[in-house]
Amino acid sequence: MFMSHDDGLCSIGELAERAGITVKAVRFYSDNGLLPEASRSAGGHRRYGPDALGRLRMLRSLRGLGLPVREVRRVLDEEEDGAEAGAGSVLEDVVAGQLRELGSQLTALRWREAGMRLVLECPPAERADRLRLIGAVAGPPNTAPLARFWRAWLPPRMPARATTAFLEVAVAQPPDDPTPAQVLAFARLNALVTRPCTGAERTQPEAHKASEARASAALYAGLAQAYELAGTQLRRGVEPHSGEELDSFVGAYASAYDSRDTPAFRGLLAGQLAADPRIDRYWELTADVITAPGGPPEPTPGSAHDWLFAALDAQTAAAAG
Repeated sequence: MFMSHDDGLCSIGELAERAGITVKAVRFYSDNGLLPEASRSAGGHRRYGPDALGRLRMLRSLRGLGLPVREVRRVLDEEEDGAEAGAGSVLEDVVAGQLRELGSQLTALRWREAGMRLVLECPPAERADRLRLIGAVAGPPNTAPLARFWRAWLPPRMPARATTAFLEVAVAQPPDDPTPAQVLAFARLNALVTRPCTGAERTQPEAHKASEARASAALYAGLAQAYELAGTQLRRGVEPHSGEELDSFVGAYASAYDSRDTPAFRGLLAGQLAADPRIDRYWELTADVITAPGGPPEPTPGSAHDWLFAALDAQTAAAAG
């Protein structure tokens, strides 16, 4: 480092010139404790030591990555301490945090872009409605309204762990890079769950009203397994049929109600499920949100339930005939 003084120290102007930045920037870093000065001259001017240029270059590199001042201070403090164990861990944590934040920002931008395309490409008569729909959705989109919808719909006695497990499969996770169609589907889904509930959207199915918390948890855990099995068949394009999937489905209800899986029980269950309220629109929109562009529809708990119910209905109808 070039020093113009016998004591090996340089002025703020000399340091700024050597680093290729403005005096104002050096002063800002000093005032914020990021670049300690070695001393002051008799006239009160800042003087910097031999290590200042290296620290300043590191500081500029960190700031060039977009790190906020508080995070830069953490990294520089660790480097100054020279800790042998875990050296560089603060830098890794800080950069990882910034990468997560950038990922969220990029996702938000992609959603904004897809939303704008949605408005631009729709017929003029539909633009006001499209703007209203997508304007109610934050970017990145927030799934909290969907979770609230299900928490109000699920049995009140459901254990927290069982509720969380159900929400993981019932709440649509929006893609990071959506198409305009996926943005529209999620916006409609958001509108569906945030408007006042009526009819089927308010009523808990009778077949799901287990009498105890443990029974509710067992029912939904069993249904989740049955839906996963049915989802495999749906992806293969297999028509509803009797088998392991249907046995798992009926078994979940039988276990929850401490009943045996008999032909009579299956007949009663089929009748109850046929009469229960449905929220098909939720599952249709969910499939639109999570299905990859140009790909086959992704199974949802709703479509898996329909597949299983169709298999049960066909079996009980055949037994009755």
